Formats: sequence, structure tokens, C-alpha cells
Amino acid sequence: MTCRCDSAFARLVLCTLLAAVCGAPAAAADLPDDFSLRGPLNPGPVRWDGVVMGAGIGYSSMNADFGNSTSSQVAFILRNTAIEQQYAPSTWTTLPNKTTDSKSFNIFLGYNWQPTDDLVLGADLAYNRPQHLEADASDSMTRIVTLADGTVDTATISGASSAKLVDYMTLRGRAGYAFGQFLPYAILGGALGRFNYSNTSTVNLDQAPAGGGPHIPFAQTETQSQNNVFGGGWVFGGGLDVAVTPNIFVRGEWEYVAFAAVGGTRTSVNTARVGLGLRF
Repeated sequence: MTCRCDSAFARLVLCTLLAAVCGAPAAAADLPDDFSLRGPLNPGPVRWDGVVMGAGIGYSSMNADFGNSTSSQVAFILRNTAIEQQYAPSTWTTLPNKTTDSKSFNIFLGYNWQPTDDLVLGADLAYNRPQHLEADASDSMTRIVTLADGTVDTATISGASSAKLVDYMTLRGRAGYAFGQFLPYAILGGALGRFNYSNTSTVNLDQAPAGGGPHIPFAQTETQSQNNVFGGGWVFGGGLDVAVTPNIFVRGEWEYVAFAAVGGTRTSVNTARVGLGLRF
């Protein structure tokens, strides 16, 4: 599993957190008169317990690992053959990783517990919808191998795969440390994603018998595609909530989700987002 992190994405994460912090001063002018400001960003004592809900917008980057996406098809094509038994072409990595980016949107509903003045524990259920997260790859490789009986096989494995993350839900636990109007927190939980995928594999063999004679050609293609397939995963990350009134907060967070293989392809998603929430 790989996590793509480039300078543009790092800048996005930084800007996300800064937006959450800097959003508070703009709302300060609208605070009720009975707020006792203790410092430029502190509206007074803040409680974080209760029901929380809200929505956010962000930017997501999905990495799709196609390395094993066609393995089962190649293994099926070459079942009960000497080349598969001796050289296992089904394990050859034909396709690379691909990365794609998209805007994303989410809504969340949760609950916070505040057992002490500083410690805030919470859980939330969120629905996440990327605008368009779809990656594809195609490639081929050729190897010449000599079997135990002296037969020389020229094997060409070709593959093409695509994976699209339609949407996903997360169930997250949160633990934070409250000071003033700020609540930084860590995230850990599970995820369930909905995918569309397609895999196509072609095996071409040219067999030269050990004792000479005409070459024996072989070619076969397998295709599989499916929509609305669900895959589980896990999520971790961190964020910052900033109270702008006793019941309204702005949020900036980073979230990483790693999904189990769907159709042989493993995907992971990095998301940086900002949002607005209500506490009841």
C-alpha cells in the first residue's frame, strides 16, 4: 500500500488547516454581546459535548495499485499448464500504479463526549462523494522461458484495468484535546466503499518443441467487469475544529482511507477538506 504525497498535496493540507483557523476571526463580529473574549480568537468557555452535524468540501487523491488486478484471469487461462506450474506468469506484475485527483463532498453526523475540561471523545458517521475518482492502466510484458522438458515458450501477457470509487462511508472514532475555542483531534475507524471495475487479460504463447518441428501458437482473452461492488477498509487522520459561536464550528481535516482489493485492485484515498458544523 502506498500513500502519495507531493508538494501540491502538502500545500493543500496546510491551506485546509489555515482556512479553519482563519475562519474564526471573520465571524467574531457576529458573536453575541455576552461573549467575553479572552484573546483574539477565544469566545469564552466552550463546551464540545452533544450531537454534531455538518458538511464539507475537499480535494481527494486516489492511488490505484493494479499490480494484481489481472492475476486471477491469467491463472485461469494457464490452469494445468507447465509454464504456470514452473514460472507462474499469473504472478508477473504487468500493470503499474495510477493516481487520479478530484473534488469531493461529505456530510457527517456524530456525537461528542467531554468527560473532562480538556478531553473530548467522539464518533461520527460520514458519507463521502468524490466528483470523479477513476484510474485505468494498460500494458504488456514478454518473457522467453525454457520448460523442464526442453520446450521454449515465448509468453506475452497483456492487461488492461480500470477502477472507479463511486462513494464511500466512514465510521470514525475521534479523540481530541480542547483548549479555548480550539479542538485538535485524531481519527481512527473503518470505511466501506462502492466501486466499479473492469479487467481484461490476454495470454499469447508461442511454443517451440524441444525436438524441433513447427511452433505451436496459443492465445486466449478473459474479461470481467462489475459495478457497485463494495469493499471494506480503514481510515485514520487528524483535524482541527474551531468554535465561532457556542453552537457553530468550522473544521479542517486530513483523512487517509485504505481499501481492501476490489477486482484485484487496491486503492487508497488522501483527502483534505474544510467544513462547517453545528453542535446541539
